[in-house]
Amino acid sequence: MAIAAMSLCACVEKNPLLKEWDTPFGIPPFEEIKTSDYVPAVKKAIEAHKAEIAAIVACKDTPDFDNTILAFDRSGELLNKVYAVFGNVESMAFNDEVAEASNVITPLLSAHSNEIQLNEALFDRIKYVYDRKDSMGLDEAQLRLVDNIYKSFARNGAALPDDKKAELKEVNEAISNLQLKFSQNLIKETAAWKLEIKDPADLAGLSADFIADAASRAEAAGLADRWIVGLDNPSVMPFLQSASNRELRIKVLDAYLNRCNNNNAEDNKDICAEIIALKLKKAQLLGFDTFVDFRLDDRMAKNSENVYRLLDQVWKPSLAAADRELKDIKAMAAKDGITTVQAADWRYYSALAKAEKYDFDEEAMRPFFQYENVRDGIFYVAKKLFGLSFEKLSNVPLPHPEAEAFECKDVDGSSLGVIFMDMFARPGEKSNGAWCSSYRDQKYDVDGNKVTPIITICGNFSRPVGDKPSLLNADETETFFHEFGHALAGFMIDVKYEGLANFDHDFVELPSQLNEHWAFAPEVLNVYAKHYMTGETIPMSMVDKYIASKNYGKGFAMTELLAAMYLDLGLYSNSEMPENYNVLSAESKILKEIGLISEIPPRYRTPYFLHIFSHGYDVGYYSYLWAQVLDNDAFKAFEETGDIFNQTLAEKYRYEVLKRGDEVDAAELYRNFRGHDATVDALLEYNGLK
Repeated sequence: MAIAAMSLCACVEKNPLLKEWDTPFGIPPFEEIKTSDYVPAVKKAIEAHKAEIAAIVACKDTPDFDNTILAFDRSGELLNKVYAVFGNVESMAFNDEVAEASNVITPLLSAHSNEIQLNEALFDRIKYVYDRKDSMGLDEAQLRLVDNIYKSFARNGAALPDDKKAELKEVNEAISNLQLKFSQNLIKETAAWKLEIKDPADLAGLSADFIADAASRAEAAGLADRWIVGLDNPSVMPFLQSASNRELRIKVLDAYLNRCNNNNAEDNKDICAEIIALKLKKAQLLGFDTFVDFRLDDRMAKNSENVYRLLDQVWKPSLAAADRELKDIKAMAAKDGITTVQAADWRYYSALAKAEKYDFDEEAMRPFFQYENVRDGIFYVAKKLFGLSFEKLSNVPLPHPEAEAFECKDVDGSSLGVIFMDMFARPGEKSNGAWCSSYRDQKYDVDGNKVTPIITICGNFSRPVGDKPSLLNADETETFFHEFGHALAGFMIDVKYEGLANFDHDFVELPSQLNEHWAFAPEVLNVYAKHYMTGETIPMSMVDKYIASKNYGKGFAMTELLAAMYLDLGLYSNSEMPENYNVLSAESKILKEIGLISEIPPRYRTPYFLHIFSHGYDVGYYSYLWAQVLDNDAFKAFEETGDIFNQTLAEKYRYEVLKRGDEVDAAELYRNFRGHDATVDALLEYNGLK
């Protein structure tokens, strides 16, 4: 039976998603859950949430913090519990059945969210408390929660007249459905394209590990004596950097850059244009000229002028560095008789130029970055900084057979929660890239008892092949530290109200990006970087060469990153939609205006820019750079003490920043930690751009 046609199960109490989870740590009973359970569970959870909202509205008592604000903050617990499981399944175990469930669940959730946010009677009670908050004897956190909830409702149209509310509801539901379609198209398109290599000569330049992985992919596809290159990052990026066959590099990069831009069923160009138009309509319904204005109004950045000022400060030195790198690349390419360098040449010849300039091959580090050792190095840093320890769990439910589970314990031995690690690529099943998510966020129950989080980090690292373990490159190692930084924030946040258990969007990447700084510190590498065969610690000569060469290529890296940020802002900056709007023409105009050199494409082209069309980073991709200013400035504070493991400073960072979440304005949190606002100086210094 098609999921869309399913009715609620008569014996809904048998649905494992709706039961009390009698499992260790309250982990979801993954092995019991079937895909067919999700739709009825979401429907039941929505019914429960509606009843909770109705009870708040029906309350006869005068609105106050407890009967309105706190009651709202605690509502929807069952829905959060159920959807947290399904939301993670969409990203790490995608298939046709999951897609079918998504197509039912997404509009249900969108309609439910609209119904709550546009509930006039509920908003009247919230506004009553908001208008009188200063006379209610509320503490700082309670006042912050009142402000956040009121502003959220106002920003979502609660104060609009009825006709505008109805219009906004239609817009929100249309956006939600288009975002889902965008994401599904990208997963399918990324998985569908494969380069099949038949001639061993076409493998020239590629590492033995890459070749083994490509052979394993071909074997899984039923192809003997073949090798397969895919468009997922563990496959495509090493190929572009190392493959000697230029024709194939061009072919692979062209396929990568044109995902969802092939005029087929998975083409996203029209979807992008529709989303942009709908978000502009939403912004203007809410009283803003552009969607950029709407998005930035409640963020640290406040307005586009402040964002562009930051981007421009970094763009000029980054572009100058990229121009210098291009000269080296042209010189290297000329040795092969290439007179016109293309985008597919950049990574390849940049790696050769770097090796020649610094007598260093980054691939030589890979044998020292065995997955398990890197993981242990990450745990070591958390122990040195915060006193945290991680114990491997057995006999607990796992979200995927490849996942591992660990309990995080505080310095006093108390439990801070559980983390799953699901780090290997599954093309066509798992979303590309890496991310941190949760099955349960930190909270306090109605009796005031702390409920610890259940966190998951996912990646797309190359999996072990035969007896050979998974070996990471430097970028993957840094990514591992990055995502674990998000997890650390999730473990150490400690706030009373769920509505404050998050970080400002401009601030959310600070914990992750700051954690990257310890990845290649020599005193950390000496602990975890052990050769997977000999156990030898990584030679300091190799570390010294890596550190000396680390900033080579930062011109390219920062330029492609910044180009994506300018693209995000530019696409959403219209105050009216031009006739016959074409997103690729708009993209070309934006990139031309900033002077992006033709040999560097932006990190994300519009039809596959998942962050800004599906993952909530619309007019927010700049936050990675905003957070880089913060994380570099914060790490500078550790260096200034002469000890990158300074525990006094680490404790201050934990309790002044991570613990407090959204209890206080993010800029104030940072000043409390650092003593002053962050400047761009440390970012330029650490990236060799001064």
